[in-house]
Formats: sequence, structure tokens, C-alpha cells
Amino acid sequence: MVEPTSSKNIDQQHPQWATDRQTVTQMLNKEPSDFNLAELARLKIRYRGFPGGRDIQSDLDKILKQWGLTEAELYIKTREIHERGQVYAVRSNKKEDWN
Repeated sequence: MVEPTSSKNIDQQHPQWATDRQTVTQMLNKEPSDFNLAELARLKIRYRGFPGGRDIQSDLDKILKQWGLTEAELYIKTREIHERGQVYAVRSNKKEDWN
């Protein structure tokens, strides 16, 4: 008897993967500016628990390590950044995507 394939074992591709992949690739070579910290936090939240995007999840962890931060420290910093003002206002032509 053939067992049915479990959907739990199949990685999914996030609908924003291509855009996110490009962002993460660029961030691998950048410094932790306010904008880059906010982007890292946004993407960490987006991919948290997502059954796929393992390459992105791995690179996000790599960036955290490069920047000498824990995930908790990242969120503390980005909360402070967002309290000071709109980090994305400078890039108003870029569509904010919170999916």
C-alpha cells in the first residue's frame, strides 16, 4: 500500500520569495543601518514558522550573526527605530509590503 504524501513535509514557496531573496542578498553585504535593521526584522517575522524559504531563513540568521545581534536585540533596536519615526518614509516610492 502506498502512503499518501503528507503536505507537512513539502516546503512551500512564499509569494514574496523572489523580492525577499533579492533584498536578503543585498543585505548580506551591508552594514546594520536603521533601514537594514528594520528590513531584517520584517523578514524575520515574515518567515518565522513559514514552511519554506529555508535559504532566506538561513541567510537572515547569518546576517544577525554578522551584525553581532540576537533576534531579541534586533527587535529591541527596531522598536526604538520605529518609535523615532518612519524608517520607510525616505523610500516612499517603495511599496511597503507587510505580507
